Formats: sequence, structure tokens, C-alpha cells
Amino acid sequence: MKYIIMFSLSFLLFANKSKSQIKVGDKVPVFQLKDQDGATFDLATVLGKQPLVIYFYPKDETSVCTKEACSFRDSYEKFTKYGAKVIGISSDGVASHKKFATHHNLNFTLLSDSDGKARKLFGVPKTFVIPGRVTYVIDKNGVVVHEFNSLKDSDKHVTEALAALAKM
Repeated sequence: MKYIIMFSLSFLLFANKSKSQIKVGDKVPVFQLKDQDGATFDLATVLGKQPLVIYFYPKDETSVCTKEACSFRDSYEKFTKYGAKVIGISSDGVASHKKFATHHNLNFTLLSDSDGKARKLFGVPKTFVIPGRVTYVIDKNGVVVHEFNSLKDSDKHVTEALAALAKM
């Protein structure tokens, strides 16, 4: 019983939902990051042009993250049907993203957030020391219309995002 209470308290301390996490109805924060080819991606250049699906994930080449990325890849035509741009963001570097994208034939943008600035802007929570897995669907006007947060249910990020786009 003592260990259960200690674990529960530890979980509450370290698995916090950020107070500053953006939510449905918020304007998406603008940022600039390097993509998998080393080019600077400026979110401001795509706002107002198309819906966006921005998903934060913990790490390249881990089993759940790979499954999630491949699920976005396999559903890419469905996203383009809605005119949406898919963007994956993690703290991995440009070289890691390039290798990951090539290895799995990823057909969307991966951005390197090595200093965690974008993750902080969005307020993406951590579970213990594991960076969160959160997907945001953003309308053409830069407003968050859907948010889905699940560290383990990687396939649902795609189905949730597609359902949100279908409602727009």
C-alpha cells in the first residue's frame, strides 16, 4: 500500500498537464524550426493557406513513434484530400529526422525541436521524463480546432485528426 501511494504521488508530480497547454479555440503559436532537410520551416508561411496537423512525438525510431509516423504516412492521401499539411515534431536532430524519414518513406515534414522551444510554446506535457505525444488540428485561420493527447494510442492520433478535418 505504501508503494502504491508513493507511486501515485510521484505520478501526480511528474505527469502534469501543462498549465500553458494550448487548447481548442486558441491561436496556434508561431515558430521556426529546421526540417529533415536542414531548411528553416516558418509556420507563419503556411498559416492562412491550409489546415495543419501538427503532432508532437517523443523520439525517432522507437516502436510507438515509428508506428505513429507510418500511420500518418499511410493516411497521407486522406490528409491531402482535406488540403491539410502534416507536420511531426520531436527533439531529435535534423540528421536523425532525415534518417527516420528515409528509412520509413515518410511523405510529410519532420521538424527538429532540439531545444524544446516549440514544445514549450504549445505546452505539451511530459509523463515522468518522456516527452508527450499530442496532435493538434489547426484550421486555415491558425485556430486549434482539435487536440488529442495519448502517449500510447498512436493510431488514434491519425483517426482523431482525420475526423476533426472532416468536420471542418
